[in-house]
Amino acid sequence: VARGFREIRHREAMLSLANALSADEVLAFDKRLADLLGNSAEQSLLYNCELKYDGLAVSLQYESGVFVRGATRGDGRVGEDITANLKTIGAIPLTLRDGFSPPLLEVRGEVLMYRSDFEKLNQTQEEAGEKAFVNPRNAAAGSLRQLDVSITASRNLRLFAYAWGDASLTPGETQSDVLAQFEAWGFSVNPLSKVCANMDEAIDAYRKIEELRAGLDYDIDGVVFKVNRLDWQSRLGFVSRSPRWAIAHKFPAEQATTQVNDIEIQVGRTGALTPVGIVEPVNLSGATVTRISLHNWGLVQQKNLTVGATVSAMRRGGVIPHLEAVVVPGEGEVKPPEACPSCGGGVEIQGDFVI
Repeated sequence: VARGFREIRHREAMLSLANALSADEVLAFDKRLADLLGNSAEQSLLYNCELKYDGLAVSLQYESGVFVRGATRGDGRVGEDITANLKTIGAIPLTLRDGFSPPLLEVRGEVLMYRSDFEKLNQTQEEAGEKAFVNPRNAAAGSLRQLDVSITASRNLRLFAYAWGDASLTPGETQSDVLAQFEAWGFSVNPLSKVCANMDEAIDAYRKIEELRAGLDYDIDGVVFKVNRLDWQSRLGFVSRSPRWAIAHKFPAEQATTQVNDIEIQVGRTGALTPVGIVEPVNLSGATVTRISLHNWGLVQQKNLTVGATVSAMRRGGVIPHLEAVVVPGEGEVKPPEACPSCGGGVEIQGDFVI
């Protein structure tokens, strides 16, 4: 992985989105916007519903239709120059099509690795005796920051365009207009994006996408609702870290039931000996899970977890799954290790942890 990429300051900050975890929070968001817009919003607000990807946000700078610079989101204000790596992604046009292009345009999108490509990559890694990646997001992140751009090119990364930053003109009057123009320019725009006539319709779209989620070949963790009219987006403006006119309706954490076949000891970078559950393979968020975090020895003993137990595992935000609850206890007892499995040295118990 490359070190010391040149820094790029975004001409307009790449802000985060406010989150909503329930339909009530989303409805409150809708009412708040209607109140802020006053008489202008006597009719229902139209929302563009877009998928919230579990990938890496990037900024793509075009001058007179030619791709000249690309950067990671970074801290939202300063990112890293990964132009050479981004040029290897087929979903990023090097020259805008359609015969129309503003003098200056910043397109924003999400770089992803499809699950099917992730599985092939890990198979290749294992055959070469290399370490497998934890999840598609980590694999995509590592692929974007390679010194050898041929490695990035071999990873089959994808991109969905969904936003813009600094631009000499905005090609449309609505969010959906601009996405259509992105597609005309040659970008991939997600076909599941949809304009909804009101918030009730938007929540219904969220539920339908949640049902489709497991069958998608890429990871998502929610649906983003954006006010469709750009003049109203402009009127609503921003708070310190997010736009007032958009909200991310997050999916609840996914759970599945499986059996613990073994408990292994993992030596952490701080020296803590952490238990890891080896479980019967189970599908969570479209990924096959074989290992779950058991947090610490205090939790293992508190929940009376043993080999053979049936447990509920949770995967929140596409990260490593963890133990949520013991559904059916196993037999016997699991005791903390008496020696370090790596060096054989002695250990001591400090509260819930074994060091």
